Amino acid sequence: MEQDRSSQSRPPHVLVFPLPLQGHINSMIKLAELLAIAGFKLTFLNSHHNHERLVKFNNIAAHSERYPGFQFKTITDGLPLNHPRSGSWFLDMFEDTMELKMKESLREVLVNSSPPVDCIIGDGFLGFALDVAKELGIPIIFFRTSSPCCFWVYHSIPDIIQAGELPINGSEDMDRLITTVPGMETYLRCRDLPTFCRKLDIEDSSMKLVVKQTRKSLQADALILNTAEELDGPILSQIRTKCPRVYAVGPLHAQLNTRLNAKHGESYDHFSNTLWEVDKSCIFWLNKQPNRSVIYVSFGSITSTSREQLVELWYGLLNSKTKFLLVVRPNSVIGKDGEGEDVVMELMEKSKDRGYIVNWAPQEAVLNHPAIGGFFTHNGVDFREHCRRGAYDLLASVC
Repeated sequence: MEQDRSSQSRPPHVLVFPLPLQGHINSMIKLAELLAIAGFKLTFLNSHHNHERLVKFNNIAAHSERYPGFQFKTITDGLPLNHPRSGSWFLDMFEDTMELKMKESLREVLVNSSPPVDCIIGDGFLGFALDVAKELGIPIIFFRTSSPCCFWVYHSIPDIIQAGELPINGSEDMDRLITTVPGMETYLRCRDLPTFCRKLDIEDSSMKLVVKQTRKSLQADALILNTAEELDGPILSQIRTKCPRVYAVGPLHAQLNTRLNAKHGESYDHFSNTLWEVDKSCIFWLNKQPNRSVIYVSFGSITSTSREQLVELWYGLLNSKTKFLLVVRPNSVIGKDGEGEDVVMELMEKSKDRGYIVNWAPQEAVLNHPAIGGFFTHNGVDFREHCRRGAYDLLASVC
């Protein structure tokens, strides 16, 4: 696509395109704000569904007020608005339902953009954005929101299979080393791999999709990772053998806070990008607790649990004799005829002396609260952001 001749007299126009999931939006909107602070014109391309939720539960207008060149645009995610978007919906529907419609919508946005888009920063899982960018002659950078180690393991899965180190059978020692991932030969264990690597079927569709999108990321003009050379230098060196232009720009929350404090005298924590209505009453409850005395438990924006799993988790928290703040999203507990919601109400009533249960928490504020001494989470894309926040222990469930 021919670029506007006046492009040299205007700020570069960058289109930021996240995967339509909460954790990916969080990371990529921080990156977009950093670019806006640096003077770029920004278009943040979100799904209709997620943008409606952002507008409903956040002060989205603040982005445009703070950064005159920052705008939101929306496209379809290929699903009806009443789709629950919970559980394993994403991996189940991505290639058959979402990819084609999102690809067509992305092309339309780019063709009709004024001023023209000079560069795309796409979520590294949206490989079709590379096809559109090449077709239109627009440079594209992929942003992988997961850790470099995670990215490198995903890339290496075919090599692990070829070496006979996958699949993992049910009776194996989960501390067995995986020795075919360059740079991780001495410490990567079976138990460190994601759940789909534990399936006996090496043709599993989820595994194949993740590998496909990961390897396609390396075909972009460059790769952005939310880390620092000091944290992941050895693995970044391995990734650069496949894609020389790898930029470690994180941790994004710290970068953004530093620049906002310098420019505006305020931190990013004053703003929220949540897709759910937060219950701020938990902050008042935390204010009454001693420092580092509470474990915060949240498994993200799409994970579902069975009634039995939730009750088992609740008993574990009670038996720990530690106070806890537990997030249970609406409609995230699988049960018959409303049993899921009923059990949440029952647990809330029984937890009054030991813990606090909410539908959704203001996570930035919670994790910065002095009462938090631990965080139990699902090992999602924001996990490493949380690891860097400071004085509490982390426990992650392999997803």
